[in-house]
Amino acid sequence: MSTTRPTESGVAPLPPLTSGPHSRRLGTIAIIATFGGLLFGYDTGVINGAIGPLSQQLGLTAVTEGVVTASLVFAAAFGAILGGPLSDRWGRRKTIILLAVLFFGGTLFCVFAPGTDGAAFASLVIGRILLGLAVGAASGVVPVFLAEMAPYEIRGSLSGRNEFAIVAGQLAAYVINAIIGSVFGHIDGVWRIMLAVCALPAIFLFVGMLRVPESPRWLVDRGRPDEALRVLNQVRTPDRAAAELVQMQVLAVEDQAADRTGWREVFHNKHLLRILLIGIGVGAVQQLTGINSIMYYGQSVLVESGFAASAALIAQIGPGIIAVVGAIIALRLMDRVDRRKTFLLGVTMTTISHVLIGVFSLLLPAGNSARPWVILALVILFVGATQTFLNIAIWVYIAEIFPLRMRGFGTGVAIFFLWTINGFLSLFFPSMVAAMSITGTFFLFAGLGALSWIFVYAAVPETRGRTLEQLDDDVTTGAIYISKVGDRID
Repeated sequence: MSTTRPTESGVAPLPPLTSGPHSRRLGTIAIIATFGGLLFGYDTGVINGAIGPLSQQLGLTAVTEGVVTASLVFAAAFGAILGGPLSDRWGRRKTIILLAVLFFGGTLFCVFAPGTDGAAFASLVIGRILLGLAVGAASGVVPVFLAEMAPYEIRGSLSGRNEFAIVAGQLAAYVINAIIGSVFGHIDGVWRIMLAVCALPAIFLFVGMLRVPESPRWLVDRGRPDEALRVLNQVRTPDRAAAELVQMQVLAVEDQAADRTGWREVFHNKHLLRILLIGIGVGAVQQLTGINSIMYYGQSVLVESGFAASAALIAQIGPGIIAVVGAIIALRLMDRVDRRKTFLLGVTMTTISHVLIGVFSLLLPAGNSARPWVILALVILFVGATQTFLNIAIWVYIAEIFPLRMRGFGTGVAIFFLWTINGFLSLFFPSMVAAMSITGTFFLFAGLGALSWIFVYAAVPETRGRTLEQLDDDVTTGAIYISKVGDRID
């Protein structure tokens, strides 16, 4: 019995997906590659607990605190732009190996920052920039690598494992920060120990990727079908591998008839421009929830709500745990629920959470004993909704929506804007809270959430249930904007 969904190019249907040694090999490859996501999560989450002792020792101001935090995020925007084209040229595997080296080098710059205040600050910023370049590139390259390795039936759950690794890395950062802060908090430079932990997964990623094969779709695109078939035979049954190779070759022939797509070609093709704008918009939806403001400054928010600093460091583990739980649920939903429905539900729930945080911060004034616990519960609700219905789905969506000939460029541009928005929120979030308090800040996020819901409903097409080759054809022709029931999304 074969699968019922043929390609749009008239190629025969694919044989059914089965389990066996090949599926276990695919699972192992995914685990190794998602160490990039784990590093992403740890490096973005560790600053949550490290910024306090770091600021105290180096005498940082609110502005320089923002620079240390946001330097990684802004660098990640440029890492996303550079990572896509680099992976198109070098290959996904070699690029991820390079990123492991960059993660390790950035960690060394941070950990061994000189003792003098000015030199330490400069070294920290340089290290955070290196880490940001690696984080940004990994945020685009790793999901694309997983999407290209995965059979379409489980593409969402497999490529979504990278986002699970991200939140697992953030939770690890919160737990390790709490342990190190409790045990070694009296030591000057305790923040160096927190940052040093990042070196371990960087080593694991480097060693592991040396034993991982290249993306078969990238190999076919580069005219190396024999190598692609050898890779496919590692992660598929022989008949399925041969059938998928035929699909990839059909698309490769079509792509060879057209030039590789850069920004000039995109702006002259209405369908490609539209999908690029949608990719940018979906990334913006994720960031405008304010999720990363909580991940970076969650301890500060909880302190403002009424927790003591030490209690807030421990309480921050709560949102970290719910983020992991939400990611596990999201992985189970990815191949069962349409992307559009998931986005709409996620934006609805996060917007409601924003409103509730704003309302209860008004109803429960500073000094009320219930205030910190109610705010913590609502922050946990917000983080859980974001991780369950938005974060994994959006990263998967960006990785799968672009045609092969512009995939590196498209994901790079979309993620560049995602990280740029993230950077500005990271830079100005402390000032927003200082100027508007929790109340005004989260009411602002609620308003942005309402606009995001309208955008998703009106503009975002569905991708679940299509192979990457089908998506390639549907995006190029504009057919993707016609839903399964025949309604055009205009």
